[in-house]
Amino acid sequence: MPRIIEITDLSVPELDVFARLTEPQLLHIYEPQAGLFIAESPKVIKRALDAGYEPVSMLLEKKHVEGEARGVIARCGGDVLVFTAEHAVLKRLTGFELTRGVLCAMRRNALPAPSELCRSASRIAVLENVVNPTNIGAVFRSAAALGMDAVLLTPACSNPLYRRAIRVSMGTVFQIPWTILDGEETAWPGRGMDFLRKMGFQTAAMALNGKAVRVDDPRLAQAKKLAVILGTEGDGLAEDTVAACDYTVRIPMFHGVDSLNVAAASAVAFWELGKNRM
Repeated sequence: MPRIIEITDLSVPELDVFARLTEPQLLHIYEPQAGLFIAESPKVIKRALDAGYEPVSMLLEKKHVEGEARGVIARCGGDVLVFTAEHAVLKRLTGFELTRGVLCAMRRNALPAPSELCRSASRIAVLENVVNPTNIGAVFRSAAALGMDAVLLTPACSNPLYRRAIRVSMGTVFQIPWTILDGEETAWPGRGMDFLRKMGFQTAAMALNGKAVRVDDPRLAQAKKLAVILGTEGDGLAEDTVAACDYTVRIPMFHGVDSLNVAAASAVAFWELGKNRM
């Protein structure tokens, strides 16, 4: 059973992961090994544990020790330290409101190779330079719910295991396979596009141009393997990316609206292109 420790000194180094290290610092803390991330709320922590992530330490309101967090505390090993304090102390320590009053620092797992994810997949999402963690989390939640088999990200994307991305995704970042296209053979977009073709995928760029087909075009639904490619907030996909894709795809809209937020657009596209698999 984990050790329960009431916080009496906010400066102890064991609390650095919750209070004083930035997301990039957590990501790189054990280089060259994988780093840490922070999961927030009992439900999200449970999904991370179910997916095989290893807990390191926890931070929670005292009332949750025998309350909402009881189940996840019981699942952690005896080496896991559980720090507790009242709500006001935790807010002063972290600088934000804790969702459900529980945080858990966990070790990152090694990322799978893109070929491992793509081999058996028929519908994948590819995110190009999506930098907002909220959008990353929302895209993952839609991808998991609406029939995508995996998510691939270019290196400039926000990391899916940043705390806010995990929270917005409701822990679905632990349920849908994902990896980063940072290897030489998958360098984006040129070699990355070649890689997708070698894995048997047709590619569909979510973008606006004169050649764009509707998202409900039957050719898209009939594709045996399809990669749906979505671009960064504001600028969308790079021109070279769009030009290299098999299809450019648009979502029909009313009232002269020409685009949706990347998270909203992903939900529409994933539903339309994945519904026949349900």
